[in-house]
Amino acid sequence: MLASAHKAAWYIFLIPAGLMLAAGQGRQNSDPEEKVYELGPGITQPRVTRQVTPHYSEARGVRVEGSVLIELIVSSRGLPQSPRVVKGIDKDVDQSAVDAVAQWRFDPAKKDDKPVAVKLTLEIEFHSM
Repeated sequence: MLASAHKAAWYIFLIPAGLMLAAGQGRQNSDPEEKVYELGPGITQPRVTRQVTPHYSEARGVRVEGSVLIELIVSSRGLPQSPRVVKGIDKDVDQSAVDAVAQWRFDPAKKDDKPVAVKLTLEIEFHSM
């Protein structure tokens, strides 16, 4: 069996969840005591400290191009919670992006110099190479 001759590159962008139409609907935090903020004035955005690359099977020979939008909460401990696809490309690619983001780690967002949980959307862009 021949390996695929193409590779995919991916890029990420942080998008405040408030900019997404679906943001804020039915989201639950795994720590009900922790208040979840929207990114905005007075809140610094979280910074990715550990990033895992999405891996998906190219066995079908499909070249992947486009963006997957993943909404999640980054806890005050810098852990991703409840990542879910808001806009996807393909079931397998979408799942690989969610699986990767679930392993990411962040320096948490801060409000008044204290770590806080924030809701945000990541845009993971895939390009064939």
